[in-house]
Amino acid sequence: MPPCTIDFRRELNEEQLAVATAPAGPMLVVAGAGSGKTRALTYRVAWLVQAGVDTGRILLATFTNRAAREMLSRVERLTGCDVHRLWGGTFHHLASRLLRQHGECIGVPRDFSILDRDDARSLVGASIADLGYNKRERRFPQKAVVQAAGSLAQNTRQPLGEVLRAQFLELVHFEEQIAEVLALYQRKKSAQRVLDFDDLLTRLLDMLREQDAVREQLSERFEHLLVDEFQDTNAVQGAIVDLLAGRHRNLCVVGDDSQSIYRFRGATFDNIIGFQGRYPDARVFKLETNYRSTPEILAVANASIACNRRRLPKELRAVRPPGLRPALVHCRDQHQQARFIADYAERLRREGCRLSDMAVLYRSHYHCLQIQLELQTRSLPFDIRGGLRFFEQAHIKDVMAYLRVIHNPRDETAWTRLLLHLQGVGARSAQRFWEAIAARPDPLAAACADTAAKALPKRARDRHHQLAALLQELSRLAAPATMMEAVMAAGLDDYLALEYENAGQRREDIRGVIEFARQYADLGSFLSDIALTGENEEEASASDRPAPDRLTLSTVHQAKGLEWPLVFIPWLTEGRFPTMNAFDSADDLEEERRVFHVAVTRAKDELYLLVPEWIPDRYGGAEPSCVSLFLAELDEALTEPVSLHRSPRRQSEPAAPRGRTTGRAGTPPDDESPHPDDMRYDYGDDDCVPF
Repeated sequence: MPPCTIDFRRELNEEQLAVATAPAGPMLVVAGAGSGKTRALTYRVAWLVQAGVDTGRILLATFTNRAAREMLSRVERLTGCDVHRLWGGTFHHLASRLLRQHGECIGVPRDFSILDRDDARSLVGASIADLGYNKRERRFPQKAVVQAAGSLAQNTRQPLGEVLRAQFLELVHFEEQIAEVLALYQRKKSAQRVLDFDDLLTRLLDMLREQDAVREQLSERFEHLLVDEFQDTNAVQGAIVDLLAGRHRNLCVVGDDSQSIYRFRGATFDNIIGFQGRYPDARVFKLETNYRSTPEILAVANASIACNRRRLPKELRAVRPPGLRPALVHCRDQHQQARFIADYAERLRREGCRLSDMAVLYRSHYHCLQIQLELQTRSLPFDIRGGLRFFEQAHIKDVMAYLRVIHNPRDETAWTRLLLHLQGVGARSAQRFWEAIAARPDPLAAACADTAAKALPKRARDRHHQLAALLQELSRLAAPATMMEAVMAAGLDDYLALEYENAGQRREDIRGVIEFARQYADLGSFLSDIALTGENEEEASASDRPAPDRLTLSTVHQAKGLEWPLVFIPWLTEGRFPTMNAFDSADDLEEERRVFHVAVTRAKDELYLLVPEWIPDRYGGAEPSCVSLFLAELDEALTEPVSLHRSPRRQSEPAAPRGRTTGRAGTPPDDESPHPDDMRYDYGDDDCVPF
C-alpha cells in the first residue's frame, strides 16, 4: 500500500487537531463524553507514523485488544504504511510479550503459560484443599472469594489485610489462612511455570523496578507511549506507564476523569487526576466539543459534575442545535414510574419509533424489576444488556430456594440448592436427604423431623436443627418479603460473604428483591411473577444474533461507551441514586456523581429523569422519598417538569457533523470504544502474537 498524505486539518476539529499534531513530550488529553477521543488518539498515531517515527518504537495501550486492532487498522488505512511492528493491545497483552522477551532476568520462564480466570480459581481451590481448609467445621471462603481478594491486593498494591478491611470485612478473621492459601497458590504457579492475569502486570512492574538495564532498554525502545481510557488504569498499570515513559517522556494519556467509575474494581482515580503532579511540564489538551447530545442535555451534565471538588475542569459544548430540556417526571411510586416508561415507549413505537432507540439506565440491577414486570405485562420486548438474567443469578436463587420449598415441598431442585448451604453437605448427601423425605406425605414436615438428620453427614447433623427451625418459621409466615428477611437473618447473609467475591453487591440485590416483594401478600403470586420475568429475560438475551427491535435495560456501568436517542433514568431518590453507601465518604459521593454523569451523557436527544415520590418501607407500606441530591443540586431552569399523561415530546435528529459518523443506538459510536462493565480484558488466542 503506497504511503498516503493525510489532511489532518480537514479530518479533525481544532481540539482533535491539537492533540494529533502536538510536539513531543508528556501530554494529558482530557476527553469529555462524545468528543471523539478515539478519533484523536488514532490520528495522533497516524501523525507520528507520517512524521517518520519508526512504528516499532510506538506503544499503544488500550483496554481491549479489539480497540487496538481497530485503531491500528484505521492508522494503516490512513497512512498507507504497514503498522504490524507497532506494539498495540491491552496492558496484559503487552506485558505478556515483554515478559517473554525479558522475564528470565527475574525468574519468569520464556515458555510460561497463562491461566485464565477459571483456571486461576481452580488452582486457588486446589490450594485451599491442600491446606485442608475446605474440611474444617467452620465454612471457609470459596475459591472465587479468595482469588478476588488476592487479585485486588495485587492490583492496588495494598497489603492483604487492608484490602480485607476495606472490601471484604467479613473475611478479616480469615486473614492468616487466606494469606497462607495465596502463598501456596503462588508456589504452585511457579512450579507449573504459569502466570495469571494479575501476575502479568505485577511481574512486569517488578522487572521494570528491579532490573535497571532492562528498564533503560525498554524505555529507550518505546520512543512514544500512548494510553487510552487512562481514568480506568489501576496502580500497577499507572506505575508501568511511568517507568516505560521515563527515558523519552513522550507520553500521551487520554481519558475522562468525569467517567472514572470503576474504583470498586481497582481503578485508581489518582492516575489521571494527579498526572500533572507527576509531569509538571505536561501539556494539557481538552476535547470539549460534544457530537452526541443536545445543548440542553449537556447543560445538565456540566452542572452536575461541576459539584465535584476533585476534577479536571472542562465544559462540554454541543455542536448540535438546541433541543428539548431534560424532562423531570415526578411519579407517585415505583408502579407509576414503570407505567410511565412503558406508556411512553409504547406510544413512540406506535408513532414509528424503534424501541432499540430507547434505553432505561439504572444505578443498581434490582431497580429494573418493576419495569420488567410492566413491560412483560404489555408484551413490550426488552433486552437486558450484558445478558444477565436477574432471577437466574446464583445468589437470588439461593434465597428463592427457601421460599420455593415452602410453596411446593416437592420441589427437588430447590431442596438440593438450600441443602448445599449447610456446611458438610455435598450433592450426594443432599440427594440422600431428598430421597428420605420425597416419599413422605408432607416432605416439609418430614424434613423438619429429628429423624431426617440421619440422612445427613455426621458433621452436618448439628446444623439440621437450625434448618428445621428456619423452615418452621417460614411456614408460619405469609408475606414473601418477611420470609426473605428471615432467611437472611438466619445465616444466609454470612454465607454470601464466604461464597461470592462481590458479596456487598449481591446483598444489595437481595435487599432490592425484598423491597420489590413488599407489594405481594401472597407467596404464589410473587413466585409466579418472577418466573415470568425470568422467562422474558431469557428470551431477550438468548442469542448473539442481531436482536429484533427491543427496549434496552441496563445498569449505568454496563452502558458506558454507548448512546441512545432517548434515555430514561429511574429511581432518582436518595438511597437509590445516589446509593446510601455513597455517603460514606466524599470520594464515594464524587464517584457516584460521575456515575450519574455517565448516565446523562448516554442520551442524544431526550432525557427523562424519574422520581418516585413514595418508596416501599420495610413494613409493606410506603414512605415519602427524598429527591436525589444530583437533581437537588441543579438549577430548576435546566429541566422541564413533564406531566405523566402528556403526549410524547418529539425531537428531530440532525445530520451528523463532518468528521464523525453517528453510531447505531445502543452501540458505541466510532469515536468511543466500549468498556466492559466486568473489566474482563480481551484475551483471545492472538494475545501473545504481534499484530
